[in-house]
Amino acid sequence: MALCGLAALAAPMFAPALAAPADTRSQVNLIGGTRNGDGPWQAGVEVILAPGWKTYWRYPGDSGVPPNFDFSKSDNVASVALAWPAPHAFADGSGTSIGYKQRVVFPLTVTPRDPKQPVTLRLELDYAVCEKLCVPEQAKAELSLRTPPATLDPRLVDARKRVPVQAKIGDTAPLAVQSVSVAPGQKPQVAVTVAAPADTPVELFVEGPTPAWALPIPQPQHAAATPRRFTFDLDGLPSGATAKGATLMLTVVAGDKAIEVPARLD
Repeated sequence: MALCGLAALAAPMFAPALAAPADTRSQVNLIGGTRNGDGPWQAGVEVILAPGWKTYWRYPGDSGVPPNFDFSKSDNVASVALAWPAPHAFADGSGTSIGYKQRVVFPLTVTPRDPKQPVTLRLELDYAVCEKLCVPEQAKAELSLRTPPATLDPRLVDARKRVPVQAKIGDTAPLAVQSVSVAPGQKPQVAVTVAAPADTPVELFVEGPTPAWALPIPQPQHAAATPRRFTFDLDGLPSGATAKGATLMLTVVAGDKAIEVPARLD
């Protein structure tokens, strides 16, 4: 069972949901959504953060802990696919972390085992919230999906828009990765050129083939130039790993637009 996953917020057409107690740092809700016929349900995990606090993306950057979503105790659920909205970088005392402030909604696609029967989502979430210091948090939530509403919750609509679009190197869209190159050396350096709308701040994040890779956050070079150019050293590889032939995932965020681009290092 492929399951991944928080406190619950009941929509008018859903059975009452059980919410995790809020604290002064964060609050977590499950949001029920629509479905087409007997297809998957649309839903979401909402994390609300107190002013000054942040939580982390799937790759947290120089420090931090990625959230762990567990839906394994759900009823009549075959799989839960979780999407990650585009994150932002935050400088702190230990470097630069990657994640979210204020509020984030993670869209879910919930596939029932039996499409004719109700679904009960049960979520256990381990995550961290940080201000000056990081605090581990846990939340549990339950939400029954029975009769979908006529329209999708606006929070889910907005969250879906924030999920990066899949793209490839060399696309001609206004936001695109134009090229990726590797300069040899004791620590090979990767250069990435990005086309983006003028006067729009651009962030680039890079992930390795597995979570064991801890690659540096790419740094912009001549930010005012067009196209934008970022570089990073091929550092932080796990023992025995080689960069040649590996496929990295590049996430580019520019304003309210974002793309994900796989890049094979030949």
